[in-house]
Amino acid sequence: MTSGKGCGVCKIVGLLVGLGALNWGLVGLFQLDLVARLAGEMSGAARAIYVLIGAAGALKLISLVKCCPCQGKGCETKS
Repeated sequence: MTSGKGCGVCKIVGLLVGLGALNWGLVGLFQLDLVARLAGEMSGAARAIYVLIGAAGALKLISLVKCCPCQGKGCETKS
């Protein structure tokens, strides 16, 4: 999961991680939780969004040490 060329999953993961980071920035700067405001305070939809963003963050962390299968042989080892 690297930037630039990549599979659709890699792009979605990057987008979700970016949105999560922006949301945390808004929480820190303005005490504004955009997910809660749009989906409702800890509603089912908000919880689903938080879970998706958390899973994307975990996948992004894994990508620091393991290459995405879509990269094939063009991915150098990240150790």
